[in-house]
Amino acid sequence: MFRVVLGIVLSALCLPAFGEGNAARGKELATTCVACHAEDGNSPAGSFPSIAGQQPKYLLKQLQDIKSGARSAPLMTGQLDNMGDQDLLDIATYYSEQTIKGGSAKAELAELGETVYLAGIKRKGVAACTACHQPDGAGIDAAKFPALSGQWPEYTVSQLKAFRSGERSNDGDGKMMRTVAMDLSDAEIEAVASYLYGLK
Repeated sequence: MFRVVLGIVLSALCLPAFGEGNAARGKELATTCVACHAEDGNSPAGSFPSIAGQQPKYLLKQLQDIKSGARSAPLMTGQLDNMGDQDLLDIATYYSEQTIKGGSAKAELAELGETVYLAGIKRKGVAACTACHQPDGAGIDAAKFPALSGQWPEYTVSQLKAFRSGERSNDGDGKMMRTVAMDLSDAEIEAVASYLYGLK
């Protein structure tokens, strides 16, 4: 009876009716993820995101969005079809506990990238990225804002351009990322992506 009542209450609150994430189980479930994201979440190529150290709530949301079709990810087609929310939470928990490796920013892009990230672009009305992603790029789990530090530049560029074009639209009704990316030039996107790759 208690479980039935709890399920009704959680449903009314629009909260998922599943438990805490189990990293050990997540590691087992992530065997199909290894080819693109590696066992420790540091992907071997910039076309795939490194998800090591990612905020768990953000990562869970992305997995749910990909599964539901709210976020397009053709290379993940079918990968999540047989997984429930608890499975996705366990995977998110496992990867969130790994450590991202990152790299180094290109010297010629570092200054512009740092300026865009830390201060935004006032003349364009582009807000500083730090407002949502923090100065160290760690993100904010409670708000489902992702960690960005150490991410492959190629991946960051592709996502910012996808937000800019509207191809990616799972940033909520406020269109937060689409609004920010809309006024970023290719050069500014390249610079901030490079800066984030080297951000520790």
